[in-house]
Amino acid sequence: SGTVTDTQGMPLPGVNVLVEGTQRGTQTDFDGNFSLQAAEGETLIFSYLGMKSISQVVGTESTYSITMEEDSAELDAVVVVGYGTQKQSDLTGAVSSVSSDELLTQPVSNVFQALQGKAAGVDITSSERPGTVGSVRIRGNRSLTASNAPLYVVDGVPLLSASSIETINPRDIESINVLKDASATAVYGSRGANGVIIVTTKKGKTGRFALNYSGTVTTSNIVDRAPAMSAADFIEFRRWAAYNLDPNTYAHPDSPTLANDTNIFDSPLDGQTSRDNVLQGWQNGSFDASRVQNTDWTDYVTQTGVLSEHTLSASGGTEKINAYGSVGYTNNKGTQKGQFYERYTANLSANINATEWFEFAANFNLSWSEQDYGFSTLGGRSGSVPNAIYGAAKNIYNIAVPYDANGNLVINPGGENTIYTIIGEENKSTQLSQTLRALGSLSATFDIGEIYEPLEGLEYLVRFGPDFRHFREGVYIDGSSSHRINSDGSLGTNYARLNNRRDLSWTLDNQINYSTSFGEKHNLDLTLLQTASSWNIESSGMSGNNIPKASMLWNNFGAIDLTNSENNVSIGSNLNERQLSSYMVRANYGFNSKYLLTVSGRWDGASQLGEGNKWDFFSSAALAWRLDQEDFLASADWVDNLKLRLGYGTTGNSAVSPYATKGDIISIFLPFNGLSNQIGYTTNEPYYSRSQLSLANPNLGWEKTTQYNLGIDFGLFQNRLSGSLNVYRSYTSDLLMSVNIPTLTGFPSTIANIGKTNNRGFEVSLNAIPIASSEGFQWESDLNVAWQRDEIEELAYGENDMVDNNWFIGESIGVIYGYDNAGIWQDTPEDQAEMAAWNENGYDFTPGNVRPVDQNGDYVMNADDRVILGNTAPRWTLGWNNSFSYKGFELSTLIISRLGYQANIGGEPMTARSNQREVDYWTPDNTDSRFQKPILGQATSGSQDEFSGLLGIRDAGFIKIRNISLGYNFTPEQSEKMGLNNLRVYVQAVNPGSIYQGAAWYDFDTNSTIFNRSFAVGLDIGL
Repeated sequence: SGTVTDTQGMPLPGVNVLVEGTQRGTQTDFDGNFSLQAAEGETLIFSYLGMKSISQVVGTESTYSITMEEDSAELDAVVVVGYGTQKQSDLTGAVSSVSSDELLTQPVSNVFQALQGKAAGVDITSSERPGTVGSVRIRGNRSLTASNAPLYVVDGVPLLSASSIETINPRDIESINVLKDASATAVYGSRGANGVIIVTTKKGKTGRFALNYSGTVTTSNIVDRAPAMSAADFIEFRRWAAYNLDPNTYAHPDSPTLANDTNIFDSPLDGQTSRDNVLQGWQNGSFDASRVQNTDWTDYVTQTGVLSEHTLSASGGTEKINAYGSVGYTNNKGTQKGQFYERYTANLSANINATEWFEFAANFNLSWSEQDYGFSTLGGRSGSVPNAIYGAAKNIYNIAVPYDANGNLVINPGGENTIYTIIGEENKSTQLSQTLRALGSLSATFDIGEIYEPLEGLEYLVRFGPDFRHFREGVYIDGSSSHRINSDGSLGTNYARLNNRRDLSWTLDNQINYSTSFGEKHNLDLTLLQTASSWNIESSGMSGNNIPKASMLWNNFGAIDLTNSENNVSIGSNLNERQLSSYMVRANYGFNSKYLLTVSGRWDGASQLGEGNKWDFFSSAALAWRLDQEDFLASADWVDNLKLRLGYGTTGNSAVSPYATKGDIISIFLPFNGLSNQIGYTTNEPYYSRSQLSLANPNLGWEKTTQYNLGIDFGLFQNRLSGSLNVYRSYTSDLLMSVNIPTLTGFPSTIANIGKTNNRGFEVSLNAIPIASSEGFQWESDLNVAWQRDEIEELAYGENDMVDNNWFIGESIGVIYGYDNAGIWQDTPEDQAEMAAWNENGYDFTPGNVRPVDQNGDYVMNADDRVILGNTAPRWTLGWNNSFSYKGFELSTLIISRLGYQANIGGEPMTARSNQREVDYWTPDNTDSRFQKPILGQATSGSQDEFSGLLGIRDAGFIKIRNISLGYNFTPEQSEKMGLNNLRVYVQAVNPGSIYQGAAWYDFDTNSTIFNRSFAVGLDIGL
């Protein structure tokens, strides 16, 4: 028996006490006391969160007093920052770290999904299409037209684009560190303007050889928040639409007639099949909707999606050499027919410490993936046709039938000439892409101090990072596809397209690190860097009609007659090159482990900018004060960590197309040797012309962002409560944006450095252990919350708004601008009087129409009545993870949220000429409705209520339960009996439900009315 206390003599409740090598154990009570059976010679292991574990060999004594010291491992944990690492306690910038354990709390196929909700200030959107990633924003937007995407760095190598992340197996990732403020990102200069996401993959570990398997199988089904109207509901809906159009011609919906239905459901384009289906409801002079066939067209295009992912990894080595390797396989069959994604990955890393002064490290990530985009309408009749088969199916009336009485396919079910059948379409069109990706990182480190002792602390590192990507996309749409077939039902012309793209980039770093201490309290780390990057992108493409045989797909364009204009053959190729050269210096200084200073400067030269503007300098500085090391907090035993940070930095953005400062070589017709119409070529110098639509700008320079950050890091009550708070403000100037120019130039616009924006916000990250009971129950809660607001300060015309672009001084970058609404006109004396005043000015308002807001009171809706109705970027983002554990069992939940923004998701035209989702519409008996009354329109006309679109602006906020997981970790003894090192099984629910949705019929996480609800089982095995 005995008592366990901390270094201040305070008892520690809940300390785990285990007899090493056995299952015998206990926990200390509230007063730190414990007792258990142990024999002389056995070893007791004392462990407690936030404290160093202690071993105590049992001797002849029966009572022991154990003192546990605070474990500074969390503060001393190494965090990967730009071009190096730092201890957590020495960080001066705003950095969020996410470990592999946190990333894999749910079954995911890409890093974006894994990171969602895990880092404050990082907003990630979702994509339900297999193989397609969402978007990432760190601390909102800054640029108006240039890229706002962050930089991705994998094992020290900056990547070309975010798509590279999709190719990395999440199970190969050791950690992700997000650099958010400019003092942290400035070491990446121009590439760090929008934040930096550093991905560190797993490396070999010294020790015995270990083999691990991890795998999940996930089943998914579509959940539609806005299902289409049933046949019965649509019949009622169209009757109301016809009656509201002309009550003198069409019967009242409460008193329908056979003749009326025969008229309003007339559908000669589909052979009257949909009309005849409706008329089946008429028998003996009365109508029974249950006799009408209801076709849910989405049933033909949906399936149970299955995602299976498997990873086999091995690790091991000695002090001299260690290695890690893995192979992974992901197969994702989508919930919409025709969509799938398949990926093979391989990772191999090795570290060789050949001598005390030389270390070599190599890491290779290889992947091959194939994605079928599914139903494609490229080359279709209409540019507005949907790009997903589910949306196409949902466009078809439920009163429409797939086949006529003779069993023939109905091409235009429902009789609308813009809506086509989707039966079998997943087999008639495909958009298949294949991607081969090879990413490497090779580095050699020379410890000069080990070679020549007077230079102790000096090392030289050279790193080479090649990145290769080959992308091939083939599209084929058969002539029997509904979007290609002729109106008489005969086969149309097929369509094929082939695109190839080869990306080759590399980064070469030459880096000198110097670390020294002088006196007793001074520490200095110095980094000097010279780096160069090059990108070479070559692409080609061709497309055409009338492929001789369907089996050729896109593989035999030579079989097409190029001289036949009906074949619409198009051929093109492109080469895109750019380079970046940089020099960087950074110094980290620490005094007495209390006061920390980081300063850096980087010179960047970007090839795509104009002569004289290619080079610029970006600097940063940050201070940190570790208050917990001060004497005045020495007696505050409840404070484990308290650090104050202040940072400043400037970063740049050169994210414009290469050759934006140059003109194309364009063909013109010239007289030559007395003949006309001879082709000549010109670059139109010195008036460079990118195209006839935009004037190239040879003076294009850097867009710059200066950011200030104030932060606090804390750990309290033996780190039972820890976290950080950051407040920031950024200013962006010389925006890269398109502006209108005088027409005398011959061009309407150009890209120039004009305008200013700012961005401000705060972030809170909290990690708490509310319960750690002596019975073994523990509750951990991690919460991150962020608020941000961007604002335009200046535009192309100084303080003037650019209304055509929806850009306004003093407002957010993305706003909704237009007419406001006051709901729906009602049949009340007050509304009747107002409608009469409007109708005198040529309007035709009646009860049930949308009521616009007349801002200036002149009873005319024009440009003067437009106002800002909301912002499209979320003000608030939130992620909240709770984990509960008890004797091997684990239960966790993850909640994500975006709040404080609006979206224009479209009004309801209510024409009854396109399929209608279930909607609360106005009738004389339902005046408190969300939407207006339906009015029958023509097949090609828009809504008969010109202000119907005003009702589509909604609060876009949501709070969604992303994941619920229940797992069991077998004890070492249980695993050992099965011949295993460790074993874990778990089940999970993904997207099980929402706590709040701004519009109940829309999912703002996926930006669609649909999302996937999934259930997974998983297994982790270690040998």
